[in-house]
Formats: sequence, C-alpha cells, structure tokens
Amino acid sequence: MNQLPIERPGKIIAVGLNYRDHAAESDSPLPESPILFAKWSTCLVPAGAPIVLPPGVDRADYEAELAVVIGRTAKNVSADDALDFVSGYLALNDVSDREAQSKDGQWSRAKSYDTFGPCGPRFVPAAEIPDPQRLAITCDLNGERMQDSNTQNMIFGVRALIAFITARITLDPGDVISTGTPDGVGAFRPVPVFLKPGDEVTVTVEGIGALTNPVVRGDR
Repeated sequence: MNQLPIERPGKIIAVGLNYRDHAAESDSPLPESPILFAKWSTCLVPAGAPIVLPPGVDRADYEAELAVVIGRTAKNVSADDALDFVSGYLALNDVSDREAQSKDGQWSRAKSYDTFGPCGPRFVPAAEIPDPQRLAITCDLNGERMQDSNTQNMIFGVRALIAFITARITLDPGDVISTGTPDGVGAFRPVPVFLKPGDEVTVTVEGIGALTNPVVRGDR
C-alpha cells in the first residue's frame, strides 16, 4: 500500500462553495467570504487506497480539489505574502456523504469518514507551481469525465484564503487547506450519480498528477 505523501496534518481546513460554476449548479448565491469547515485528518488515504463506503451509505459523492500544504507558522498573513507560507500542493478528493451532510446541517462529519480524504498522488513543492490559480482540475469516474474546470474559477484564491484564515486561526507547518470543488459533482447532476462499490475515481490537477482510488463497501 502506498503511504501518504505528507505527514498527517494537525488541521485540514476545507472550503465550501468556492467555485463560481459549483455555486451555480447548486443554485447557491456566491458567498461574501470563504465558507470554512473542518475535515478530520484521519480521513486521509494515499493514491491507490480504497474509498470505503460504510454500510448504509449510498449517497457518497466525489469532489476534485486542490490542496495547499502550509510550510511555516502563519498568523495575520497578508494576501501579498501568502504564497511565501506554502510548502507545496496535492490533489485531494473531498468525498462526501450527501445524506449525512443534509441531515446534520453542517459538513464536517459527512466529509470525514475514514478513507473519505484521498490525497496525492505526490507532494509537489511550491516552487514547481508558481501560480496556483492557473491549474486545470478534473475528475473522472470509471473513465468518464465528470468535472472539468480550472482553479482560476475559484471565488477566493489561495492567497485570499490564507489571508482570511490566518486573520483568526493560526496555521501550523503541515496544515492543509482544501480549496473547494468545481461543478460536476454527482449530487447536482440531472440524474444524480453516487459512488458505488467497483467504481474508480481519478482526480487530476495540472502539475500534480492523477490521484486514483477504487471504491469498495465496508463490512461494518
């Protein structure tokens, strides 16, 4: 089994509704400021590891995302200086139990089940990606293109997110920011598409590579 490409982070701060196209498909107004939620770090698995659907979970969804890894302690960081605090980048699949997400009225539990955070396929140093707002991002399900966008479509870019978060929350080395997903998620398709055992999901971010994980059913 592959190992995680980073040490397990102290915090994963994820961002909701951060692509204009995703807000449009979900019929949601554009947020005035970033919508943050926690994704517990025990959900992380590497490329090749299975996404395990717990018994009774039948509305699990894929979400292709660019993840940012913090390189040094960041507090009250300006947007101009924000990228100086980034050590590198990953692709991340923010797998989500849509039924639990709806019932809970908040997102952390539904997005933090064990294995619901595939990340990788490798850690890419920040020097290799000078502009994180010019990256193609896609998701393929069983070879079919489901999401196809670009990080330039983020409402709040990486610089703005780091400035917003660190105005109130200190980011430590190794912390991860998962920057949101574009349109094409399964829940908002004309005929909804949810993950099922036997599926294979590939999240690809330009300059980082293809993160592929099979989907299986847990036995308990």
